Amino acid sequence: MSNNMAVKLVRVDAFWDSEGEVWVATSEDLPGLVTEASSNEVLLEKLKVMIPELLELNNSFSLVNPLGIDLDLRSRRSERISVPC
Repeated sequence: MSNNMAVKLVRVDAFWDSEGEVWVATSEDLPGLVTEASSNEVLLEKLKVMIPELLELNNSFSLVNPLGIDLDLRSRRSERISVPC
């Protein structure tokens, strides 16, 4: 994350890990952001806590837009379904 730009948006990508039965989330916009949760709702609540903490740890908290940060959570889930032949 560049130290000369205000943080306005954090993009988070999440995918369903069917083996672990959890949503796994990472972000290229915020170094160190990796987490998992049992549902998208739980994931969102975790991200609301983790993002400000990581901004502070990355010394980027002072760059945050005073109105807050927009979170763009993109989740994807692929599954194979059975169909009668």
